[in-house]
Amino acid sequence: MDAEKQLKKKFSPDISLLRNIPGWKDAPVPICMFGDYRALSWCCKPGSSLTFGFKCLRDEKLKEIGLSSEEFLRIKEEFSDKHGWDSDLTCFGNFSYCCMRNGGCSRRDAGFKEKYPDQTIEESKEKYYTIKKELANIILKAAKNQSLVKDYIEFNK
Repeated sequence: MDAEKQLKKKFSPDISLLRNIPGWKDAPVPICMFGDYRALSWCCKPGSSLTFGFKCLRDEKLKEIGLSSEEFLRIKEEFSDKHGWDSDLTCFGNFSYCCMRNGGCSRRDAGFKEKYPDQTIEESKEKYYTIKKELANIILKAAKNQSLVKDYIEFNK
């Protein structure tokens, strides 16, 4: 049995909370829908008003893994700078705070058209989800409580 199969056998997140989306197989559903720690990559900007604020688990999950809101903001902002992801069209000013919705988001998808004008929306989403997977790993590697996230980092490879 190869190493990936062994890892997935030993460590198995709730498959009902995973989605296969273009560019990210076994992606977690958002934190507000009880996704695993990798789903912090979908989370909104701390300090902003949230449509689903009543069920937001972002701050609780950040505390569990030992990452402050300030560090989370820094990681997402630096990541956005690295990828040229700033966009006035998105809800929080860059794609690093955008959601998972594969069915579409009017603001995010308009931002895709501006950022990736030569790509179809499907190509843009695949690129977006692939890059979000990278962001998830960066967030988890920055966590102080590695015992909670180490299996997710391995699972996300």
